[in-house]
Amino acid sequence: MKKILFASSEAVPFIKTGGLADVVGSLPKYFDRKQFDVRVILPKYACIDQKLKAKMKRVADFTV
Repeated sequence: MKKILFASSEAVPFIKTGGLADVVGSLPKYFDRKQFDVRVILPKYACIDQKLKAKMKRVADFTV
């Protein structure tokens, strides 16, 4: 299985300021789950809706 990681500053439905959010929010859904393990990471902005934050799980903490 191939692994793909999208690292982005925005992704629909979490945060959107431009077209990048649309691409990062929709493109991973088109990969075949049997062949690809696709993940998306983005900053946990304070303005992300609380309902979406409640569904998130902490994987790691780091400072940049």
